[in-house]
Amino acid sequence: MNRTVTRYLQRRTAFGDWPLQGATPTICKAVVVIPVLAEFPGILDTLRDLARCEAERRAQTLVVIVLNNRAPAHARIEDITDNQQTLVALSEWDQNILPVAWIDVSSPGCELSPKDGVGMARKIGLDWGLRILTEQDRLSAPLVCLDGDSRVDAQYLTVLHDFFEPPAARWACVLPYAHPIEGDDQHQAAILCYELYLRYHALHLCWAGSPYGYHTIGSTMACTALAYASVSGMNRRLAGEDFYFLQQLAKTGKVEQVTGTIVQPSARPSHRAPFGTGRWVQRFLAGEVGEYRLYHPDSYDVIRQWLQLALSEPERDGEQLLTTAQTIHHELGTFLQQQDFVQSWDRIHAQASSRQALLEQFHRWFDGFRTVKLIHHLRDTTYGETEMFVALGVLLQRLAIDFDGLSGSSTEPGLEQQRRLLQHLRGL
Repeated sequence: MNRTVTRYLQRRTAFGDWPLQGATPTICKAVVVIPVLAEFPGILDTLRDLARCEAERRAQTLVVIVLNNRAPAHARIEDITDNQQTLVALSEWDQNILPVAWIDVSSPGCELSPKDGVGMARKIGLDWGLRILTEQDRLSAPLVCLDGDSRVDAQYLTVLHDFFEPPAARWACVLPYAHPIEGDDQHQAAILCYELYLRYHALHLCWAGSPYGYHTIGSTMACTALAYASVSGMNRRLAGEDFYFLQQLAKTGKVEQVTGTIVQPSARPSHRAPFGTGRWVQRFLAGEVGEYRLYHPDSYDVIRQWLQLALSEPERDGEQLLTTAQTIHHELGTFLQQQDFVQSWDRIHAQASSRQALLEQFHRWFDGFRTVKLIHHLRDTTYGETEMFVALGVLLQRLAIDFDGLSGSSTEPGLEQQRRLLQHLRGL
């Protein structure tokens, strides 16, 4: 057994108090983990989607449902009742069409602690998945994250299995996504605005040359069992667990973007996490968020120039790089000083055994979180946010993409034009 995996299973797992029920793993080449909180009966739609996938791939996949809530003093009673309905439905599930196991983190005495949330629920299921794949000596097989309110197409399992199939040497991936644009005009406007923001940010980071230029949506993540153990597993955060998990995967290997299938995350308003799709839509509909505003395009140009500088002249010491960085933008220099860049760079430089090792360590230091911190610093000191469709027009120009309808005006286009724009961005 791999030493990293052995150490993780011995010291860091979270499944000890929660047994696996339902399907018994036989030949398992992928584990799909679905945290579920108050998703009845929608979770059955997700399972039916998976049951429509190719029969051979279904038989080689174990779906693990993690039914979770906190104790009644810290949870909504209707959510707990909903979870109990799901437990009954799972006990009646036809295992012949899709192997489904479940973990009861919902019933009295089994609940999450008050400080835990979706990150812990994912971790419990993924830890179980790691154990199963390890017992079958399949450390290159995928641990897959999905959500109980997400929908998938019939190619979903085939694409995942094919991507991770040996001899391909994979580490991690994100799957394509598309929120359903439905409901009344206000709800459609909310989800269009949110997904345009997500795609603007990820595409702009890619343009800037950042290795963290991917979307961070929990229902689209997958990694090998070995990768999971190597990054010390899933974190226990109440929200944002997907961002930090993918960041660790990107620091230790390559996060690739897969094609051939589409995950549809739910776009419904939700109270269950402090941020993310559901909470953002809820706040938009309540008028609590600034509509149609994006990070300024010039912030991404600063990142682009900074990455080019650091990666093209790694032989320079920290003070020299800082001096040149200040000529890119004085607030970039201020930010790097606040982040103790000179000391960090000189330490990395002294410890790196090769140019490649130096660049890898730099990207671990200037990671996804520090990148967003720089964007926020520039927003707060220099650029501010800008009108969404002006910013999107700049992005499309930088990507050398023509799209009729963005004239540079700060006035937002109609919903149909926004849908066309979003569909265009989804294809990039």
